[in-house]
Amino acid sequence: MSTKAHWEQIYSSKQVKSLGWYVPHIQPSLDWVKALKLGLDTPIIDIGGGASTLVDDLVAVGYQAITVLDISKSALSSAKARMRDKAGLAAWIEADITLIDLPADRYKVWHDRAVFHFLPEADQQRYLNTLRCTLQPGGEVIIGTFALDGPDTCSGLPV
Repeated sequence: MSTKAHWEQIYSSKQVKSLGWYVPHIQPSLDWVKALKLGLDTPIIDIGGGASTLVDDLVAVGYQAITVLDISKSALSSAKARMRDKAGLAAWIEADITLIDLPADRYKVWHDRAVFHFLPEADQQRYLNTLRCTLQPGGEVIIGTFALDGPDTCSGLPV
Protein backbone atom coordinates (compact mmCIF):
# COMPACT_ATOMS: atom_id res chain seq x y z
CA MET A 1 0.00 0.00 0.00
CA SER A 2 1.32 3.45 -0.86
CA THR A 3 1.99 5.99 1.88
CA LYS A 4 -0.88 8.15 0.63
CA ALA A 5 -3.28 5.19 0.56
CA HIS A 6 -2.20 4.22 4.09
CA TRP A 7 -3.00 7.67 5.52
CA GLU A 8 -6.22 8.00 3.50
CA GLN A 9 -7.36 4.70 4.99
CA ILE A 10 -6.50 5.86 8.53
CA TYR A 11 -8.26 9.21 8.24
CA SER A 12 -11.29 7.96 6.30
CA SER A 13 -11.98 4.99 8.59
CA LYS A 14 -11.50 6.54 12.06
CA GLN A 15 -12.71 9.53 13.96
CA VAL A 16 -9.84 12.01 14.34
CA LYS A 17 -10.40 12.28 18.10
CA SER A 18 -9.93 8.51 18.45
CA LEU A 19 -6.44 8.55 16.96
CA GLY A 20 -3.64 7.94 19.47
CA TRP A 21 -1.80 11.15 18.63
CA TYR A 22 -4.82 13.46 18.75
CA VAL A 23 -4.82 16.22 21.34
CA PRO A 24 -7.33 19.08 21.42
CA HIS A 25 -4.51 21.64 21.58
CA ILE A 26 -0.86 21.09 20.69
CA GLN A 27 0.21 23.45 23.43
CA PRO A 28 3.98 22.87 23.27
CA SER A 29 4.05 23.66 19.54
CA LEU A 30 1.86 26.73 19.98
CA ASP A 31 4.04 27.94 22.86
CA TRP A 32 7.22 27.45 20.80
CA VAL A 33 5.78 29.43 17.87
CA LYS A 34 4.58 32.22 20.18
CA ALA A 35 7.97 32.31 21.96
CA LEU A 36 9.61 33.24 18.66
CA LYS A 37 7.83 36.62 18.93
CA LEU A 38 7.38 36.92 15.20
CA GLY A 39 4.83 39.10 13.47
CA LEU A 40 1.35 37.74 12.89
CA ASP A 41 2.01 37.89 9.14
CA THR A 42 4.96 35.49 9.47
CA PRO A 43 4.63 32.61 6.97
CA ILE A 44 4.27 29.33 8.88
CA ILE A 45 3.97 25.84 7.40
CA ASP A 46 2.71 22.83 9.35
CA ILE A 47 4.04 19.67 7.70
CA GLY A 48 1.71 16.70 8.16
CA GLY A 49 -0.71 19.07 9.86
CA GLY A 50 -3.73 17.36 8.31
CA ALA A 51 -6.29 16.95 11.04
CA SER A 52 -4.10 18.63 13.68
CA THR A 53 -5.58 21.45 15.73
CA LEU A 54 -2.44 23.61 15.58
CA VAL A 55 -3.89 25.59 12.68
CA ASP A 56 -7.00 26.39 14.76
CA ASP A 57 -4.86 27.72 17.59
CA LEU A 58 -2.58 29.72 15.30
CA VAL A 59 -5.62 31.34 13.65
CA ALA A 60 -7.11 32.06 17.10
CA VAL A 61 -3.90 33.87 18.11
CA GLY A 62 -4.11 35.91 14.91
CA TYR A 63 -1.48 34.43 12.61
CA GLN A 64 -2.39 35.26 9.02
CA ALA A 65 -0.02 33.30 6.78
CA ILE A 66 -0.49 29.66 7.76
CA THR A 67 -0.08 26.74 5.38
CA VAL A 68 -1.05 23.19 6.28
CA LEU A 69 0.50 20.44 4.16
CA ASP A 70 -0.58 16.82 4.41
CA ILE A 71 -0.50 13.77 2.16
CA SER A 72 -4.09 12.88 3.15
CA LYS A 73 -7.03 14.63 1.52
CA SER A 74 -9.27 13.11 4.21
CA ALA A 75 -7.17 14.62 7.02
CA LEU A 76 -7.23 18.05 5.41
CA SER A 77 -10.97 17.79 4.79
CA SER A 78 -11.51 16.93 8.44
CA ALA A 79 -9.59 20.01 9.58
CA LYS A 80 -11.38 22.30 7.13
CA ALA A 81 -14.76 20.97 8.27
CA ARG A 82 -13.82 21.48 11.91
CA MET A 83 -12.69 25.06 11.26
CA ARG A 84 -15.78 25.90 9.19
CA ASP A 85 -15.67 29.52 7.99
CA LYS A 86 -12.17 30.01 9.44
CA ALA A 87 -10.69 27.35 7.13
CA GLY A 88 -10.24 30.07 4.51
CA LEU A 89 -7.73 31.78 6.81
CA ALA A 90 -5.15 29.07 6.03
CA ALA A 91 -3.72 27.64 2.82
CA TRP A 92 -4.14 23.89 2.39
CA ILE A 93 -1.80 21.71 0.34
CA GLU A 94 -2.43 18.03 -0.35
CA ALA A 95 0.99 16.61 -1.16
CA ASP A 96 3.81 14.31 -0.15
CA ILE A 97 6.50 16.54 1.39
CA THR A 98 9.22 14.34 -0.11
CA LEU A 99 7.91 14.91 -3.65
CA ILE A 100 6.59 18.47 -3.76
CA ASP A 101 8.49 21.55 -4.90
CA LEU A 102 7.60 24.43 -2.59
CA PRO A 103 8.60 28.05 -3.27
CA ALA A 104 12.14 28.92 -2.22
CA ASP A 105 12.56 31.03 0.91
CA ARG A 106 8.81 31.05 1.49
CA TYR A 107 8.38 30.08 5.16
CA LYS A 108 9.86 31.60 8.31
CA VAL A 109 8.59 28.78 10.57
CA TRP A 110 8.59 25.09 9.63
CA HIS A 111 6.62 22.90 12.04
CA ASP A 112 6.40 19.11 11.90
CA ARG A 113 4.94 16.97 14.67
CA ALA A 114 3.88 14.09 12.48
CA VAL A 115 6.00 13.27 9.45
CA PHE A 116 9.77 13.09 9.79
CA HIS A 117 9.86 10.08 12.12
CA PHE A 118 7.98 7.95 9.57
CA LEU A 119 10.35 8.59 6.69
CA PRO A 120 12.99 6.10 5.51
CA GLU A 121 16.49 7.59 5.14
CA ALA A 122 16.19 8.37 1.42
CA ASP A 123 12.94 10.22 2.01
CA GLN A 124 14.42 12.02 5.03
CA GLN A 125 17.10 13.45 2.75
CA ARG A 126 14.50 14.69 0.24
CA TYR A 127 12.50 16.16 3.15
CA LEU A 128 15.59 17.98 4.45
CA ASN A 129 16.39 19.29 0.97
CA THR A 130 12.88 20.70 0.67
CA LEU A 131 13.13 22.22 4.15
CA ARG A 132 16.46 23.91 3.33
CA CYS A 133 15.13 25.32 0.06
CA THR A 134 11.80 26.47 1.43
CA LEU A 135 12.85 27.96 4.77
CA GLN A 136 13.75 31.64 4.76
CA PRO A 137 17.28 32.53 5.86
CA GLY A 138 17.23 32.71 9.65
CA GLY A 139 14.01 30.71 9.72
CA GLU A 140 12.95 28.49 12.60
CA VAL A 141 12.40 24.72 12.53
CA ILE A 142 10.29 22.78 15.03
CA ILE A 143 10.28 19.01 14.49
CA GLY A 144 8.78 16.57 16.95
CA THR A 145 9.87 12.94 16.70
CA PHE A 146 9.82 9.85 18.87
CA ALA A 147 12.51 9.46 21.52
CA LEU A 148 15.28 6.96 20.82
CA ASP A 149 13.66 4.58 23.31
CA GLY A 150 10.19 5.19 21.87
CA PRO A 151 8.03 2.72 19.97
CA ASP A 152 9.30 0.93 16.88
CA THR A 153 5.99 1.42 15.07
CA CYS A 154 3.08 3.84 15.04
CA SER A 155 -0.11 3.62 12.97
CA GLY A 156 1.16 0.41 11.43
CA LEU A 157 4.36 2.03 10.11
CA PRO A 158 7.94 1.77 11.34
CA VAL A 159 9.40 4.85 13.01
